[in-house]
Amino acid sequence: MQVTFLSPSFTEDYFGSYEPVDFSDYDEYDSECDCAEHNDTDTSDEDNGYDRENFAFDFAGEHPYEEPQPRLSESPIFGEEHRSQDNHPDLLQDDPTGAARRGDRLQAESELRSHSHVVAYPDARAGAPIALQTPHSISGYQIYERAMGTTNAGVYWPFASEMEWRIAHWAKTRGPGSTAFTDLLKINGVPEKLGLTYRTTQELNKLVNQLPSVQPRFVRQEIEIGGETFEMFLRDILQCIRALFGDPEFSGLLVFQPERHYADEDHEVRVYFDVHTGEWWWATQEQLDRERPGATIIPVIISSDKTQLTLFGSRMAYPAYMTIGKLPKSIRCKPSRQGQILLAYIPASNLSHIHSVESRRRALANLFHACLTHALAPLKCAGIEGIELSTGNGVVHRGHPIFAMHVGDYPEQVLVTGYKRGECPKCPVPPDEAGDLAQQPRPLRDLEKVLVALGKIDESFTEFSRACREAGIKPIFHPYWEDLPYVNIYRSITPDILHQLYQGIIKHVLSWLKEAYGTEELDVRCRRLPPNHNLCLFVNGIAKLQRVTGKEHEDICRILLGLVVGLPLRDGVSPARLLRAVRAVLNFLYLTQYPAHTTTTLRLLRDALQRFHDYKSVFIDLGIRTHFKIPKLHSLEHYIPSIRLFGTTDNYDTQYTERLHIDFAKEAYRATNHKDEFPQMTLWLERREKVLRHELYVQWRLRQQVKAPARHPHNVPPSTSTPQAEPSSVTRMSSPPIPLAAADRGESAASASLTNVVRFEIAQNPSVKAITFEDAAQRYGATWFRDALARFVVQYRQPELTWRQIERTSATIYFNFRSVPAFHKIKFLLDNIQGFGITEQHRDVVHARPARRDSRDRPVPARFDTVVVNDGTGGSTGVTGYRVGQVRLIFKLPRKSHS
Repeated sequence: MQVTFLSPSFTEDYFGSYEPVDFSDYDEYDSECDCAEHNDTDTSDEDNGYDRENFAFDFAGEHPYEEPQPRLSESPIFGEEHRSQDNHPDLLQDDPTGAARRGDRLQAESELRSHSHVVAYPDARAGAPIALQTPHSISGYQIYERAMGTTNAGVYWPFASEMEWRIAHWAKTRGPGSTAFTDLLKINGVPEKLGLTYRTTQELNKLVNQLPSVQPRFVRQEIEIGGETFEMFLRDILQCIRALFGDPEFSGLLVFQPERHYADEDHEVRVYFDVHTGEWWWATQEQLDRERPGATIIPVIISSDKTQLTLFGSRMAYPAYMTIGKLPKSIRCKPSRQGQILLAYIPASNLSHIHSVESRRRALANLFHACLTHALAPLKCAGIEGIELSTGNGVVHRGHPIFAMHVGDYPEQVLVTGYKRGECPKCPVPPDEAGDLAQQPRPLRDLEKVLVALGKIDESFTEFSRACREAGIKPIFHPYWEDLPYVNIYRSITPDILHQLYQGIIKHVLSWLKEAYGTEELDVRCRRLPPNHNLCLFVNGIAKLQRVTGKEHEDICRILLGLVVGLPLRDGVSPARLLRAVRAVLNFLYLTQYPAHTTTTLRLLRDALQRFHDYKSVFIDLGIRTHFKIPKLHSLEHYIPSIRLFGTTDNYDTQYTERLHIDFAKEAYRATNHKDEFPQMTLWLERREKVLRHELYVQWRLRQQVKAPARHPHNVPPSTSTPQAEPSSVTRMSSPPIPLAAADRGESAASASLTNVVRFEIAQNPSVKAITFEDAAQRYGATWFRDALARFVVQYRQPELTWRQIERTSATIYFNFRSVPAFHKIKFLLDNIQGFGITEQHRDVVHARPARRDSRDRPVPARFDTVVVNDGTGGSTGVTGYRVGQVRLIFKLPRKSHS
């Protein structure tokens, strides 16, 4: 079929400037598909003609409304159930597992939106209090009040007024450095105008020092390694646990018993989210109950990682953090909730005075384990015998703090477990099998064998070294986990999405794609992507990016598949297998980050990993790789067992602990004079924690004064066995809604009803007070705005009419207005994504803004975002019942039009 392209009537769009010659190679791209070359009855030529026609329209601007055309079948490039553009005989056949995967995905989404069925731990004594709250019990805030030495002082004591307290809070949490703040107070009249009793930072610090310490103070200890003495600053871990357990902000949020959640009444589909829904807590509770029934397990989560304190130079810190698994993950992942505590500063020396590389590595490992041994030593006795702990509302439990997880990147994992770089810290996988996927879960390393080898430290060093070599572990002098009760360190090592996936596998895949396709075309496609909410535009491409962060890799993943779809490989090689491999990696990446998992989603996760291994050989065929013996690729096998043990990956994601470096290391270092910094950093952190705790106490006192059940802004509803969604503060839209947009083909986006889970926020005042119907067509491209609005009015008032009746009746509609207020942005809120009430709201934004000029008279192109619209039949999963449209105008109807 011969197709003649009309010259476009525009100069440019989001993808750049175009000329008619730019479309001349469309036939060339289309001829690559040879699926129907030998099929005489195929009608693909007609479909291709339809594609070319719409291809021209998409770049030519608006066109009149037409009757809906039958939908084309899905492109084979996305649907694995279709034939691919490949000459490989295996790939010319339909994918036999495609339908099964779609069925599993629909089943998984349905399960995640159902209320879970809870099976409580059979022994009611587990997690039960040993002393209930009595009328004489006092809360955590009352204990804090007594610790200040007076209960009759003002709300802001020891500060004289609210103003004085607010400025102190700002100075210690948001303000400038100590010298700058003192210089501010030295300005004549400033303290008097503000009503301050302190005149310098030193005087302010004296007031802050009077505040009670809820968290334990740092203690300096010296550790000698290799003839050199190192300073270590650490806290009492049991007091840290008491602080978190007894925090009144967490009252009603702590979990005391393990639970098993199921998505069905038959208890066949298991659900995992928080730590208490995993198998580790249940199994450990059973083991502990055999010896000490009635125990309240407190899972202790440790994380450690080195961080650089300065942009230039070599100043390093080695913080170790701790938290407890009794807190919901929504608390632990937010630094503002103070659910994580800085446990210690480990010495960050590289022991450069030790010249032997092997000796230096061994000394560094011994130094690390010696420090954590000191920090975690109290857990040995407390984990077995238990300690009395009081919650924030005065209920006493016999708590057993048990080390559960160590969160860290790969260097931390091999350092903790004592194995060599390149080996798996969890299982003894042979090096030649590291690039293959095991059909059955690999067993963990033999802990008993390792402990026997480590126990020979009292014998000769030769015998000790030989035993460790046979066990496959480095000769470490008493690793910190050696004597901790109920601990299997190889089980406690958790997945790391940031370094294993974003900074690992995704980084590898990007380099492979650059070599397969070349960097020029990938960069061109990056520059042609239209702007969208939550989408980072790499206007200079991705080829020249250096020191790419995890956040940047996350942004690249959102556009990665779109960059390579439709790109031909060199020498006529089909890209089908490569696309399937990339798609499988992205599926695995996003499935691992589900905030709730079921048995079905774990099966999908396994399937995604299996499909990548099935198609990864394409990179060998292209000469890009010779093997896949990559430790981070092998580590993906351990994601599913870890999710079953400890819940979803957001319980132990290193992205959260990396964020803690800002508060507990970098900002603390900036507050020092950069000389002998660690004593200053610990003192600064203690004062900061006092100020943050006192702020919560002030809020509690104010609530007590008004005797109202007002909640602190950070408070969340109490935890229950089955989490419930939080009540909405935004009015839900009903169907059919007032029209929101006029689509680019003259269709009213309002004719499609939104589902009841979609809420929106819009500015109180419009961006433009009045847009006439003519301006809507000319400036916004809503060519058929008046007709679309008329159809909506008829459909809204008479929903029983057929489409043709609506068309005829809409011609008789008369509007008593000729302009509408326009908004250039609307926010959508999609809450409770998975139905369990454990996820936060997902925010999306749609822009519809015409071209304009900025304050420097530079042209700013128009932006009209693309959306997926529910036509009234779309469900919570899949794309059936949804249509793609371009938002041209966001508006409200004038009040006089409502009648």
